[in-house]
Amino acid sequence: MAAESYKVGLVQMRCGPEPEENLEHAMEMVREAAGKGANVVCLPELFMTQYFCQREEHGFFDLAEPVPGPTTTRLSQLARQQGVVLIASLFEKRAPGIYHNTAAVFDEDGSLKGIYRKMHIPDDPLYYEKFYFTPGDLGFKAIDTNVGKVGTLVCWDQWYPEGARLTALQGANVLFYPTAIGWHPSERQEWGEAQHDAWRTIQRAHAIANGVYVAVVNRVGHETGNIRGNEAKGAGLDFWGGSFIADAFGRVIAEASHDKEEILIGKVDLKKMEEIRRNWPFLRDRRIDSYTPITQRFID
Repeated sequence: MAAESYKVGLVQMRCGPEPEENLEHAMEMVREAAGKGANVVCLPELFMTQYFCQREEHGFFDLAEPVPGPTTTRLSQLARQQGVVLIASLFEKRAPGIYHNTAAVFDEDGSLKGIYRKMHIPDDPLYYEKFYFTPGDLGFKAIDTNVGKVGTLVCWDQWYPEGARLTALQGANVLFYPTAIGWHPSERQEWGEAQHDAWRTIQRAHAIANGVYVAVVNRVGHETGNIRGNEAKGAGLDFWGGSFIADAFGRVIAEASHDKEEILIGKVDLKKMEEIRRNWPFLRDRRIDSYTPITQRFID
C-alpha cells in the first residue's frame, strides 16, 4: 500500500571526465540522501559522464551499456542496501546501432520496476542528441513502486505538456525530470535569466495543471564534454543547477543553487495533493470529447 507521505531526494552534482568516478560519487550522494530521510532518490540526466552530446563523436557510443547491465546491477544493490526507490538516467545500448537515453527505476528491494526511454530528442547547438539517441518507444509511463506510482520523463520532455498529462493520468503522484540543461556562455548575460525562468515556469505549470508534485534534478558546473581526456574545443556549457521540487499547486518547496552540489529534500504529501485536486479539479473538468485534434501536427 502506498505511503500517505514520503520524502524525495534530488542529487544535484558535478560530473567529471571519468565515468567510474562519477558513478562512485553519485552512489555516495545517494547514500547521503538516504541518510537525510529520502525515500525516493533521483539522479540527474546521464550522470555517468560529462554531457557528451556537445559534439558528434562515434566513439562515445562505447559509453552505452545494456539495461539490465553492469551499472544497473550496482544501482540495484545500492537501492536495496539503502532501502530507497532510485531513479537513474543511463545511456542504454539496446542493440547494435540502437541507443536510448533511458531512466531506470529501482524499488526499495532493488528490483528494476521499469524503464522509460526519452521520447523527445533535441537537436540544438551543443545538444546534438539526435545523433546518439533513438526516440523512446515505450510511451509515457507511471511506474508502481513501494511508495506509490511515480513518473519519470527526461530533460527535453519537460517542455511538453502532453507527456506530463499522460503520465499523470496513469496515476503518477510525482513527475521526476532528470535533466542536463545549461547556458551557452556567450548567451548567459543577455538570455540566461529568461531561459532559466521559462524552464522553471513550464515545469511548475505541469504540477498545477495535473495536480501532481514535480521534482527536477539538474547538474552543475562548466563542461566541454570531457570524456577521459577527449575534450571538445568549444566554449562548452554552464549547467545551471537550480534543481527544485514543486507541490501539486506549483509552489516551490525546495530549490537548489545554480553553482553548488546539493542534496535537495522535499516532502510529498498525498493528502495535500488530494485537497488541492478537490479545490482545483482540472482533471474533472477536462473536455476529453473535444481534444482529438491534439494528435495533429498543426491545424490549418
